[in-house]
Amino acid sequence: MPKVKTRKAVIKRVKVTATGKIMRSHQLRANHLRRNKSKGALRRHAVPIQINKADIRQIKRMLGIG
Repeated sequence: MPKVKTRKAVIKRVKVTATGKIMRSHQLRANHLRRNKSKGALRRHAVPIQINKADIRQIKRMLGIG
């Protein structure tokens, strides 16, 4: 059985919590044109959110954990 390689791009974009949830950051958090965005919106989008249920299986496979 061949080894499963992890996708390095996915590792950089998601974080797996201790309980097994897969979290991602918001797009608005990006640095592009950041000074035009409201400070409240930047604060709200600083908190990571959980990945959609439909994508969990595919993301786990890319990470090599499922």
